[in-house]
Amino acid sequence: MNRALKVLLLVLLAVGVALPTAYSTFIHSERSVVIGAHEATVQPTFSGYARIDFGTLIPQIRLPAEAPLGLGVDVRLGDSETTNLDQLVARDAVIASQPQGEIASVRSTIISMLVDAAMRGAGSALLAVIIAMLAWLAIGQARRRTIWAAARHPGRSQVLGAAGVAIVTIAALVLVAAPERPRPSDEAWVPIDTVFPELPSDDVLDNVEIAQGASTSGSKAIVEGALATYRTSVAFYGKLAVSAATTQVRKPLEGEMTALVVTDRHDNIGMDPVARAIADRAGARLLIDLGDDTSNGASWETFSINSLAREFRDFDIVSVAGNHDTGPTVRQQMKDKGFTVLDGKPVTVAGVRFLGSSDPRSSGLTAGYNGDPSDNTHSLRQQDDELEKAACDAGDVSVIAVHSPSSATRTAASGCADLVLSGHLHRQVGPTTINGTNGRTTTTLTTGTTGGAVYAFALGSKLRREAQVTIVTFADGKPVGLQPVSFEPGGIIQVADYTPITTSPR
Repeated sequence: MNRALKVLLLVLLAVGVALPTAYSTFIHSERSVVIGAHEATVQPTFSGYARIDFGTLIPQIRLPAEAPLGLGVDVRLGDSETTNLDQLVARDAVIASQPQGEIASVRSTIISMLVDAAMRGAGSALLAVIIAMLAWLAIGQARRRTIWAAARHPGRSQVLGAAGVAIVTIAALVLVAAPERPRPSDEAWVPIDTVFPELPSDDVLDNVEIAQGASTSGSKAIVEGALATYRTSVAFYGKLAVSAATTQVRKPLEGEMTALVVTDRHDNIGMDPVARAIADRAGARLLIDLGDDTSNGASWETFSINSLAREFRDFDIVSVAGNHDTGPTVRQQMKDKGFTVLDGKPVTVAGVRFLGSSDPRSSGLTAGYNGDPSDNTHSLRQQDDELEKAACDAGDVSVIAVHSPSSATRTAASGCADLVLSGHLHRQVGPTTINGTNGRTTTTLTTGTTGGAVYAFALGSKLRREAQVTIVTFADGKPVGLQPVSFEPGGIIQVADYTPITTSPR
């Protein structure tokens, strides 16, 4: 047997093992993920649809996955930390109005499952090739000639034996690779507007199909409430994003660059496209996130970080966690999404020298903080002392980024940084210029809540209070100007005057 034929047979063997193994592994895989307010399980299919199973009280829905090779996904939503059904449905509806972050998360999970399946298929193929080569060598040339000679004129028993082996092998491959048989179901898929004819035309809802069955009629009131919340959220934030896309803000001059500051989003992902529109108007490619992206740092609030990462996917992102981003969960999510999470050491991002750290408190929803430095004084002062020392030792810090202004009062008074940015108070304070003890000046600014949060709550179909972002302009890595942009609950956008910053030589 010539070498080319041997190689061809080995390749066919590898492909014959790899493809069924990879397919079987992929189609039978499941992953647990957090989607919206739920623990969820995702499983790939080749149905061409993304199917979402909400459980027994709410009917299933599906919509085209628009993926290659008819790839689809089944999503089974599980437990949630929210026990009130009405609140849970309303929350899901608001998240569904800005689904890009969750879609990206599910897509990333499916790709990870596909890579794992491909690796297992490749490993199985390599093992099969090695076994075949070892068997070839173990049989030996003389024995192979004998077998080949016998194969040219096989007896009846040999033919039957070979056929039996082939049938068993093919059957085994089919049984291993074949997907599970679909369970019989009495439910039929119908366009959602046939069940809810009052729905207006919507780019997403027009493609949604709903499982028509017993659960549909029994839960119609719940679904109607969710759809009303969804429509309100899409209409309000969609209109606000359109207005933001035409808002007149200061554009950077030659040699300048801009960044956008967000803070205290408190799960309000509806504002993310609005903030992105302002960033685009200002020509920004750097995002500064000052924390409190969630309300209590729970695992179900992953959707908030997913949304921010998706909306600003082509930005450099510098971030700190706030006092409501309880525990390490949010910081780890930020790191997983590629954010630069400040940790008390100077770091350069996009040519700007940053220093900052996450809020040392973990208040959650039960112990909100009102800005009084006497609350958790020790931890805040310790953080302030550490940042002051780090800034003065470095000597070249342009921006201090913290969640609470109380975390950098001494640092600002030292004059060891050009600009101190903070949030937490849910209202704008500053900009204020401070003459530092070292003879240099520092500008401080507290940006209001980007999510329009009242206390720690912002997720909803409309703004609860005035929301805000800030545009920061840099030149040669130094801050040279600030411009807050505010959004009123009625949808009016207010652009503040541009405030120049004069920095002292360092």
